[in-house]
Amino acid sequence: MKAMVYYGENDIRFEEHAKPTIIDPTDAVIRITKTTICGTDLGIWKGKNPEIAAGRILGHEGIGIVEEVGSAVKNIKVGDKVIISCVSKCCTCDNCKTQLYSHCRNGGWILGYMIDGTQAEFVRTPYADNSLIPLPENVNEEVALLLSDALPTAHEIGVQYGDVKPGDTVFIAGAGPVGMSALLTAQLYSPSVLIMCDMDENRLKLAKELGATHVINPASGDVAKQVFDIVGTDGVDVAIEAVGLPATWDMCQEIVKAGGNISVVGVHGKPVDFKLEKLWIKNLKITTGLVNANTTEMLMKAISTSSVDYTKMLTHHFKFSELEQAYDVFKHAAENQAMKVVLTAD
Repeated sequence: MKAMVYYGENDIRFEEHAKPTIIDPTDAVIRITKTTICGTDLGIWKGKNPEIAAGRILGHEGIGIVEEVGSAVKNIKVGDKVIISCVSKCCTCDNCKTQLYSHCRNGGWILGYMIDGTQAEFVRTPYADNSLIPLPENVNEEVALLLSDALPTAHEIGVQYGDVKPGDTVFIAGAGPVGMSALLTAQLYSPSVLIMCDMDENRLKLAKELGATHVINPASGDVAKQVFDIVGTDGVDVAIEAVGLPATWDMCQEIVKAGGNISVVGVHGKPVDFKLEKLWIKNLKITTGLVNANTTEMLMKAISTSSVDYTKMLTHHFKFSELEQAYDVFKHAAENQAMKVVLTAD
């Protein structure tokens, strides 16, 4: 089969690779029908995860058709159309028993990281009964692709951990795929104000189309002043940091109100300045995390009845055989006005 394989920093190759087989009785093998590229995959390509073994197939998002199941798989059968969760969960370890699936002792985020992933024509998925979600006919397949990772990540770590409630004022730093997914899933809780902040005017335009009440470009002036002009000098109830840079962290800690919440979704690779001398008195809740994918099925039901056009997130479409071109487009997302790419089996 064809697959995108990692060999080290700045070295990924689209090449022939052995088709996966059942290893454990809880496994399934899925024929991929659609997959995509995550910002995490770009980070791996750039060498941010040197612990990954050379020869690893990338990717942790996808939908497909079940080709084969292990002898212990009970709820998933050959021929089922499924969403592949980015988190594999055994549901028997101590962390799984507290729904901390992202830290499953036997799984967690392993696809495209510790085991071969979804940017291939076939993928082996561990703990198939717990880590595959049957895909109903009434759910758009391309939107279902967002349920592999982007939407649950933004919803759980950004919106739920941020405790967004009806009437809240919400600030989102970063209009990338996860920030935009936070914008979409926050609307399930009826906030009164949704402010999206980004340097990319095209992304801000899309944010307005997807439900942002206000947009801010830092190039137009001081971000905090612009936020205070919108919501008042107390600040926002919830600040969602969806970039992973010191500058966007600084924005969030500056504009959140007393008793508010800062939820950090962005992947941080450098230290940040934690202004505790100003924050200690504000009765804040600051959260971080990795997606547990325990709200995927709830989100799928909500999306299936939503009037919001989630497909606007999916800006570029390629055949699977064009995976190298898709990587080039996504790597230069700003100049290509790319939000999320869809790769469909040839």
